[in-house]
Amino acid sequence: MAKPRKETARRRKAARRETALTDARVLVAEARFYEDLADMLLKGATRVLEDAGVAYDRVSVPGALEIPCAIVIALEAADDVGRPYDGVVALGCVIRGETSHYDIVAGESARALVDIALARGLPIGNGVLTVDTEAQAEARARPDKWNKGGGAAEAALALIRLKRSFRVR
Repeated sequence: MAKPRKETARRRKAARRETALTDARVLVAEARFYEDLADMLLKGATRVLEDAGVAYDRVSVPGALEIPCAIVIALEAADDVGRPYDGVVALGCVIRGETSHYDIVAGESARALVDIALARGLPIGNGVLTVDTEAQAEARARPDKWNKGGGAAEAALALIRLKRSFRVR
């Protein structure tokens, strides 16, 4: 039985070079309901995008349920002017409360992001935290801890590279 191909650092570097992202445009859509957490998520995401040399625009909305609609509005506007986005980073936080509102917001915002990604073949990094407590949210949002904002940006960039790797050369 054949073994999986072992990926070397040299091959990874070559693959990244072949799918450079210096001309990529990314939309960062962020929910500002929890200002401090939003700032941390944004810091982590923008650091990753800037380190990769990727241009990005930012749009802010009140909460996680508004993120998918904002993405669609921004995508359509960018397409209309002939400057489409290559990917999206969605950032926000939903903290469980005493009612079922958490389940609706967490589930529906995630579902809508997946629907947009699949319908458009659009790389989306989902950095919308869904947690039980503010302490959990802070640990996940902080760039020096779990850095989920940075992780969402890395996921979007990985998908953009993947999509570009299938282009006919």
